[in-house]
Amino acid sequence: MGFFLRRLSFYLVAFLVAATINFVLPRIMPGDPVTMMFASANARMTPEMVEALKKVYGFVDGPLWQQYFTYLGNVFTWNLGTSTQFFPETVNAVLGRAFGWSLFLAGTAIVLAFCVGSLMGVFAAWFRGGRYDAIASPAMMVFQAVPPVVIALLALFTFGVGLQWLPTGYAYTPGMDPGWSWAFAADVARHAVMPIACAALIQVGGFLITMRNNMINLLNEDFITMAKAKGLAENRVIFNYGARNAILPTVTALSMALGTAIGGQLIIEIVFNYPGLGTVLYKAILARDYQVIQGQLLLMTIFMLTFNFIADLLYVVLDPRLRRGGA
Repeated sequence: MGFFLRRLSFYLVAFLVAATINFVLPRIMPGDPVTMMFASANARMTPEMVEALKKVYGFVDGPLWQQYFTYLGNVFTWNLGTSTQFFPETVNAVLGRAFGWSLFLAGTAIVLAFCVGSLMGVFAAWFRGGRYDAIASPAMMVFQAVPPVVIALLALFTFGVGLQWLPTGYAYTPGMDPGWSWAFAADVARHAVMPIACAALIQVGGFLITMRNNMINLLNEDFITMAKAKGLAENRVIFNYGARNAILPTVTALSMALGTAIGGQLIIEIVFNYPGLGTVLYKAILARDYQVIQGQLLLMTIFMLTFNFIADLLYVVLDPRLRRGGA
């Protein structure tokens, strides 16, 4: 219980610090959303009209500390204000509309990368020094080193524009009526193939190397030698004795990857024009939509801290030594 309370207190303080930074950063950016909105529309307004509009969006003149405490009150009540870019929609509505798409895209890609990368890492460690290890490990690390925009554009022009096997953008065919039907689900899946594949390919190498190193460290342990000496099947030794014990550090990598999932696929979403939170954040930055920027960064912070906290708890559950030490 002491370990749980210490970690919870740490993450609460970390959230408060992140929320403070989230408050400061948009306000040191040049310009304000009201001025930009009407400048781009070439509209002429009286100073009284501009001030009235600023009050609607919460950009009133006043001490910074007063704005800060008002902001914290809105954060803890999840009142994120009104979007200037999508007026009169609230920030909650804008982020809520994109949240599901980002969760589907990034979550599926990360789980797929974790499963494939961990499995490849197990075999790379078991057959270390062999042909499989010499090809698979460097190849996946190359994909991890290549910028995501390069991989996404190569896939887009190869399979979308050149071969025309897959759609080049959007989450589903424009004009199609969204609904709980097999036709709509199949269309969504078809549009998601390239974004998910690109996002997963970038992350496979990290999980592969992590699992490979963990397995290699365990292969010389006494319990592995004993399992081999008992004549157990090779697959049983690999998975029941080796992979099962090597998976613990990989859980942290998975939780951190899930923590960055919301808004973490910015480049992929932009290239494929996918209507997720990454695209929303990009458009909000261009439009100086402070409320959406703050809401998006706040949501990303919550996800990151939550999954890191879950990783800490999983460590205690999976490793009894930590449970005894933290008591």
